[in-house]
Amino acid sequence: MKRLLLIPALWTALALPGAAQCVMCYRTAESQQAARARVLNAGIFLLGAPPFLILAGFVAFIFKRDEKYRDDE
Repeated sequence: MKRLLLIPALWTALALPGAAQCVMCYRTAESQQAARARVLNAGIFLLGAPPFLILAGFVAFIFKRDEKYRDDE
């Protein structure tokens, strides 16, 4: 079961850099020079990464807790 959940999570993590811009940020980056657009894209990615890591921590905690209670039964 865990492997089935790991595959979509990994796929999402690998797709994040490609989809790290909202429409407004995309338009702003498009009107700028290429170097500034890369910096803007990296900044958006860095601001979006911590919430995903926190969510991954909660999911890992729930799986560990679930295993503990499953072993007790």
